[in-house]
Order: sequence, then structure tokens, then C-alpha cells
Amino acid sequence: MSVAAIVLAAGRGSRFGEAPKLLATLDGVPLVRRVAQAALASRADPVIVVVGRRGEDVAAALAGLAVRIVDNPAWDEGLSTSLQAGFAALPDDAHAAIVCLGDMPLVTPALVDALVAAFDETSGAAAVVPVHAGERGNPVLLARRLAPEIADLAGDRGAGPLLKGRADVRELDWGDASILRDVDTPAALAALASGER
Repeated sequence: MSVAAIVLAAGRGSRFGEAPKLLATLDGVPLVRRVAQAALASRADPVIVVVGRRGEDVAAALAGLAVRIVDNPAWDEGLSTSLQAGFAALPDDAHAAIVCLGDMPLVTPALVDALVAAFDETSGAAAVVPVHAGERGNPVLLARRLAPEIADLAGDRGAGPLLKGRADVRELDWGDASILRDVDTPAALAALASGER
């Protein structure tokens, strides 16, 4: 089945300070570029990047990568609008999308591929969610049939509320905490840079 990737890279990142979080670097590479590269190296195709705040700068950080840039003019209304923009941009043949957060630079192609494989193996799954030590993380795979419910989301919420308590969500055990490590503050980025991975 065809599975796309959606990289959410439109938000304010207010806890990071004035500097745009997604343009901050880890090992010399902007966070958003690391996430896009991981998606591109996986089975997911195409890779769609939703931009908003500082959209031109974020797009410039992705120069040379075979990604499709989608602008979300309503980015300041919250995460839900970026998820909706990404789903609206899916190609007609996409059965699902891996939703990647632009501030999770430790996500690997192997994780994305494992989510796709789990979806292939699980008939009727609405979503595949990675789990580490009993805690759900990101990225998540969302089946296209969730599009009407995603369209009804509002505010700064992703798909988490849609998946809570559903019987058709497959949980995928993942062996490390990368699925839980986002970069919300300069201190969090410094911890990753110092090797706390």
C-alpha cells in the first residue's frame, strides 16, 4: 500500500525562544532537514513538508531535497491546521500518511519503515503508533480514512485525541526512546548535542 510522509514544520515553537526552532542545528544540520532526510530515506513517498511561520526560511533549509512544500496560512491557529493541510495534499493513491514532527531529529528511516510494515500487516488499522516503555510517541501512521475526523480537529491538537480508546489502533513496540525525544527548548537541543540520545 502507498504511504506518504507529512512533516509538520509550521508552528511557532515559542518555548524555544525567538530563534526559529526548526532551523536550529544538530550535528550541523537543521532539525527540520534531519527529519525530512529520514523520511526521504524510508519507504514513504512522497514526503510533504507543511510550513507556516518563517516558511521561506524553512523551505530554504530543505533546499535540494525531493520534498513537496505545502504552505499553511492558518499555522498560528494550531497544530490541527497543519495536519489538515498535510492530509489535503496527499496524493489520491495514498492509503495512509506517516506524520512526523519537525522537532524530532532522532527519528530514523528504520522507524518509518517499521510503521509502514506494521500497517501493511494489520488489516483495518486506523493508525500505527510507536510505544516505548508503555508510552506512545511519534511519528504516527494515520490511515487515510481518518481524514474526515482530522478535518474536524481544531486548535493546537494533533491526532492524539482521535486515537484515544480506539480498538483499531496498532501499537508498535520500539526499542529506544527516540520516539519520545522532541526539541522544545535550547536545553533539550543541547542535551541531544552532548550525546544524551
